Amino acid sequence: MKAIWNGKIIAESDTTKIVENNHYFPMNDINKKYFQESGHETRCPWKGVASYYNVKVGDKLNENAAWYYPQASHAAKPIENYVAFWKGIKVTE
Repeated sequence: MKAIWNGKIIAESDTTKIVENNHYFPMNDINKKYFQESGHETRCPWKGVASYYNVKVGDKLNENAAWYYPQASHAAKPIENYVAFWKGIKVTE
């Protein structure tokens, strides 16, 4: 699977995990040069507290466009520290 935004592959993996129709990419499979910690957090009732990344490619910034669970709940441990995308980031094979 590939995550693409602004014409660049920002993540690529053969080992994504699908939860609630989102592909979660292993942290080691994202291209960290495009990611900036945003400081934003949300809470999922069953997965726990999500942290977010801003995604920056070239001069374009996509705020809070990627999220991950640094300390996932017991039920969501399989996706702990895996990264998922939204806000126009295309995930494709």
